[in-house]
Amino acid sequence: MPLALLALAISAFGIGTTEFVIMGLLPEVAGDFSVAIPTAGLLISGYALGVVVGGPLLTILGTRAPRKGMLLTLMGLFVVGNLIAAVAPAFGLLMVGRIVSAFAHGAFFGIGSVVAADLVAPHKRAGAIALMFTGLTAANVLGVPMGTLLGQHFGWRSTFYVVAGLGLLGLAGIAALVPVQPRTGAARLGPELAVFRTLRLWLALAMTVLGWGGIFAMFTYITPMMTELAGFAPSSATWLLFLFGVGLFVGNLLGGWFADRALMRSLTVILAVLAVLLFAFTFAAHSKPAAIVLIPLIGLFGFATVAPLQKRVMDQAAGAPTLASAANIAAFNLGNALAAWLGGLVISGGLGYDAPNWVGGLLTAVALGVTVFAAALDRRGAAGEGRVVARSGAPAEQGAPVGR
Repeated sequence: MPLALLALAISAFGIGTTEFVIMGLLPEVAGDFSVAIPTAGLLISGYALGVVVGGPLLTILGTRAPRKGMLLTLMGLFVVGNLIAAVAPAFGLLMVGRIVSAFAHGAFFGIGSVVAADLVAPHKRAGAIALMFTGLTAANVLGVPMGTLLGQHFGWRSTFYVVAGLGLLGLAGIAALVPVQPRTGAARLGPELAVFRTLRLWLALAMTVLGWGGIFAMFTYITPMMTELAGFAPSSATWLLFLFGVGLFVGNLLGGWFADRALMRSLTVILAVLAVLLFAFTFAAHSKPAAIVLIPLIGLFGFATVAPLQKRVMDQAAGAPTLASAANIAAFNLGNALAAWLGGLVISGGLGYDAPNWVGGLLTAVALGVTVFAAALDRRGAAGEGRVVARSGAPAEQGAPVGR
């Protein structure tokens, strides 16, 4: 794999850390600004909304810029956003800093996925995307716990200063290692928008929202589940999240490896197993040993979907993948918001802290159904192309890749 992927992974590590570390710093932030914990929690929702809106928007605005130049600009924006958060004298300005960082997040992973895929041979593209996303999984394993620890001992602002430094390191790596990418050009905006007319692309985006939403329904409420149901001490949350992060890290690499060999078949199996695990966690959440076993497994199969889902969208937008790729990053965050809302809804309805697990299982099961339907469309399309070849006696014109 090209060394340039390391620069993308470092940048992804910084972005992943700033996205999730706020969950561990909510008490410190709330105390500093004299706001309630739920109010401080809006910093999470605001970030997700910034990704959903900002990713596609900045991608459209950057269609005139070379992809490397856009990556450098986005990492600069990310650094500025974290510096605003670090020095914010008021809660509102902290929210502004979070949203600025989120704008960079959505567009970076969208454009970065296309750049990573272009750095390698076609049969290695899912693996290259997975390697870039390794930075995001490493953030959950190392960045978030270390950032939380740093913020608790030296103040939450210190965490954002360090993350800004990571952003500068990623920016320098991109400048030095990532080759110049072709200019996307104003004329490319039309094809980028035109791919959204296809049913297969919308099905791929739906798979992302529902499949990733399934795991986030569980992840959002894992701490109260473990303390209230399984009986873990609150201090156990750190190492339980570490176990989850290890699962994410391994699953990301395995998902990329399998997707390069049989994308749709891999997605079908992964989503089926993930749905079973989430339903099972409804019961396992009441048992310490069972929870310890299932938490890393859910992380593994949950993040094994990321590279295949991202590559599926890029395949369905072949020839104009940049905006669709950014839209899929927005779809991941839309899944986050949907799952967190539905999970909170069932808890508020008195169904208990284990209820988000079956919500996640249902979302994943629906994602599995969409995947099976999309694969059937692929087979029907492949059969149609075969009949064209048989009638004409010549190879059919190559179009967008079908699922494998």
